[in-house]
Amino acid sequence: GGGLGWAGGMVKQIFPSFYLGLGGRMGEGSQPLPWIHVKDLAGLVVHSVKTPQVEGVLNAVAPQIISNQEFVSAFAGALWRPAVFPLPEIVWNLVFGEERAVMITRGQRVVPRRTLESGYKFLFPTIECACKEFSHLVYVNTDPA
Repeated sequence: GGGLGWAGGMVKQIFPSFYLGLGGRMGEGSQPLPWIHVKDLAGLVVHSVKTPQVEGVLNAVAPQIISNQEFVSAFAGALWRPAVFPLPEIVWNLVFGEERAVMITRGQRVVPRRTLESGYKFLFPTIECACKEFSHLVYVNTDPA
């Protein structure tokens, strides 16, 4: 899934337009958007290394399956901004390149079945709690050093 966090990836690139109230759905909007908060991605790597019974491939996606429109609504809502300016697929192809834009504009439905079975507990299991964490103009990391 796409890693979501304040300092990089998709959020870093769309933050200015959403903060100014110029954000909107990406492409059609109903396509699935597999995602994971970057802190959960790092946590999953640590969990995989420290847990001897973890073998093979784990899907690094949050357990909540959402559409692109649901992400847009949660992100704009966490910023207290409207999200009424949709951008067509061609714009995302130009911004991210066609290969990366496919995750945003077409998406896949991915379920973290083995990840959950391995015992990993997500810090950010819902898009709402993830967006609240990284939807700030100035980011302050609250993790202990």
